[in-house]
Amino acid sequence: MEFNFSDKTIQITVKDKHSLFRSVEERLRSGVGFALATMNLDHLVKLRGSAEYRAAYSAHDFISADGNPVVWLSHLSETPIKLVTGSDTMFPLLEIAAQNNINVGFFGSMPDVLDEASARLRREIAGLNVVWTKSPEMGFDPTGESARAAIREMQAAKVQMCIISLSAPRQEIFSAFGRSMAPEIGFCCFGASLDFVAGRQVRAPQIVRALALEWLWRAMSAPRRLVPRYVACAMILPSLAIEAKKLRKSRQPKHARS
Repeated sequence: MEFNFSDKTIQITVKDKHSLFRSVEERLRSGVGFALATMNLDHLVKLRGSAEYRAAYSAHDFISADGNPVVWLSHLSETPIKLVTGSDTMFPLLEIAAQNNINVGFFGSMPDVLDEASARLRREIAGLNVVWTKSPEMGFDPTGESARAAIREMQAAKVQMCIISLSAPRQEIFSAFGRSMAPEIGFCCFGASLDFVAGRQVRAPQIVRALALEWLWRAMSAPRRLVPRYVACAMILPSLAIEAKKLRKSRQPKHARS
């Protein structure tokens, strides 16, 4: 599945979670870094309006579908992919890190969230080695001097995989920046995942997720902040569906279109 913009084509590269886990483990074992982004409709809204965001997103090695609408669009274009969310991916990747003696860092959120998430994850994942955590200051510039300083701290602590818990577009811009500055580190953009682990945010029950209604659960939890976001997401769906149909048609043999 790909999304075409005026200056970039951004492709969902992760077909399913198992292929992602294999690829990440191979890179961690060989000391090769990566950048992982998890795409949802809110990201697509922001990608339409920012060339900087498009450039950062296209620099990621792995891009997964972090939302059922993205999965539905992939089926509409006949390039089907599986749902691979950040919240469902973080724990298995940390298990892989623990099994391979990989040093982990956490960046983003608030200091007490990082402390609580680190403590819980160490209890639940045997051998997890969290060697560095940092919460950025207000107004954090994801490509500024504070970002450079954070990446230098990661390198000094010998971080090999960093979980980034920031809002979009800052986390993907920081991830791409880190990828270029520290090519030996794997950067994972997982948004509120650490907040879920620390209990600061409550994820929708499994039945709600199974019904593809997690967006409604989240909107009800913070309507003033999230309802406008979801309205903006809904507004771009028709044009995305048209683009997906065009992509499907372009992939068909000429005799099938005649």
